[in-house]
Amino acid sequence: MKFHVMTLFPEMIEQGLHTSILGRAMDAGIISLSTVNIRDYSEDKHRHVDDYPYGGGAGMVMAAEPIAKCYEDICAGGPKKRLIYLTPWGRVFNQDMAKELAKEEELVFLCGHYEGVDERVLSRYVTDPVSIGDYVLSGGELPAMVMIDAIARMVPGVLTNEESGETESFENNLLEYPQYTRPEVWRGEAVPEVLLSGHHANVDRWRTERSIDRTLMYRPELLAGAVLDKKAKKYYNEALAAQKRADDEASKNEK
Repeated sequence: MKFHVMTLFPEMIEQGLHTSILGRAMDAGIISLSTVNIRDYSEDKHRHVDDYPYGGGAGMVMAAEPIAKCYEDICAGGPKKRLIYLTPWGRVFNQDMAKELAKEEELVFLCGHYEGVDERVLSRYVTDPVSIGDYVLSGGELPAMVMIDAIARMVPGVLTNEESGETESFENNLLEYPQYTRPEVWRGEAVPEVLLSGHHANVDRWRTERSIDRTLMYRPELLAGAVLDKKAKKYYNEALAAQKRADDEASKNEK
């Protein structure tokens, strides 16, 4: 899979992604990363890529032409590629979107800066406006790196069996269960006995229940989309009822 990033700071992308799992996947040729400096397509001798906004207002706006030329150069000799624009008003990125985008052969990311990008180039070329959360960052580079990391992990061959993403958070709309490693007792706290039992069915059941507990506590809205077997659904209903009783009791005490 090929990732192309249109940016004013290519070194930021390069330094951030050529490490760890993604770095190994690039070395193995499973994924590739191309960073393209939008300034290289500026028609200004000073390589300016921004200008004052029509209608007035604070800040500057990235001009359409350098971005258009940059994108067209990336697509030269082939079909138009899916173009992701990192913006607070985009669709919020999640694990399902990562899986969907991982099916593409190539993706292009546009990292905006200043007060935004000329709407005309966005409406002409952008296929996917995407946000990584309801907050504002200085530019699109960090969101692009977040998305590339999450998407690349879903590309076959990027993760080894030991690093498999199938049991990570958000799989089946459940957060990941607690993890433990040696020593067996750390500062007086022992690893749960079931994890030492060697009984795989019991371990799997414990992990499912702890995932339900964690999701119910921190991200209860996810559980509406979780697919649970009969035992897990029974446990969830009992945990939900227990939580409601605790909330009702706390409410009474406050009164």
